[in-house]
Amino acid sequence: MHTPAAPEPLAQDALPAHADEAAARHLGDILRVAVEHGPGHGALVVYDERTALSRALLAGYRRNLPDARFVDFDATRPDEVLAAFRAMAPKDLVVLVQSTNFRLDGFRIRVELFKLGLKVIEHVHLSRMPGPQSEHYIEALAYDPAYFRGTGRALKERIDVAPHARVLGGGETLYFSSPFEPAKLNVGDYSEMHNVGGQFPIGEVFTEALDLEAVHGRVQVHVFGDTNYRSNRPELPVTLVIERGRVVGTENATPAFQEVLDKITADEGEVWVRELGFGLNRAFTRERRVDDIGTYERMCGIHLSLGAKHGVYPKPGFKRKDARYHIDVFAVTDAVYLGEERVYADGEWICNK
Repeated sequence: MHTPAAPEPLAQDALPAHADEAAARHLGDILRVAVEHGPGHGALVVYDERTALSRALLAGYRRNLPDARFVDFDATRPDEVLAAFRAMAPKDLVVLVQSTNFRLDGFRIRVELFKLGLKVIEHVHLSRMPGPQSEHYIEALAYDPAYFRGTGRALKERIDVAPHARVLGGGETLYFSSPFEPAKLNVGDYSEMHNVGGQFPIGEVFTEALDLEAVHGRVQVHVFGDTNYRSNRPELPVTLVIERGRVVGTENATPAFQEVLDKITADEGEVWVRELGFGLNRAFTRERRVDDIGTYERMCGIHLSLGAKHGVYPKPGFKRKDARYHIDVFAVTDAVYLGEERVYADGEWICNK
């Protein structure tokens, strides 16, 4: 049974011509440099045309992948989409351009495509980023390998040997009085990884304390992921009081933020602080935001996760079936120290190889 086609787009929904040009240019760099797609390998682009942003990306891929097969998700039966995936050869490329999030019963698309040995570029929840946010999203696709790889590796080197760290912002300090788990990179370098690609835009290094109970202090949150998976910016930053790795108090908490804390507490019993994320993408800042929290996660600065869920780093006492929440919150950040070395100042990372 066919999924109903999306309504015809309105002309005024189109993005400015310069945004379309930028999208094509940035996607070309991602294809050539990041995922290293080249001659001899097939490409499949599964798309919808429900939003101006999805149409701009589609046009960019048509320009860069003239020999690819293009499949309109809204006009194609699920079994035909699955057959198209399975017709690809290992190291071929699949691109997903999604105004929402494509659903195929029982088929976790990105996971299953990786199992088939395919490279994947995924654009998701584009409908959450209308108007000027679409242009922010396109700017975030710009791929500067020297910056992303150089800064990312430099941060990883320091994280992996740091005896402790601290995050300063808004007059508050959050302490990580512990070494860290080996940092993971999302910087467009897949040379040492089993899978090639993932969700774009990219730009992040993440870790967490080896001893979660060694996290303590206070931190101001300027944006958090709300219960609708959208970026929520309170009028005043919310201050978290953290003891032994758990949130034990707040100041200036809004009803929406309290709802997040209450949900985590109801299902997990307490609110853990786990991930320490170093966002690298300079297109996103405290002031330049997008509503999709999974995209804004790349914002240049520090983010944390609230809740017991973090599948990358198994910890004793945390059972996967009981850990339900991983809520991103973004710290007001003036300085970051790894050990005694300052690595963040004036809104940017100041370490590089």
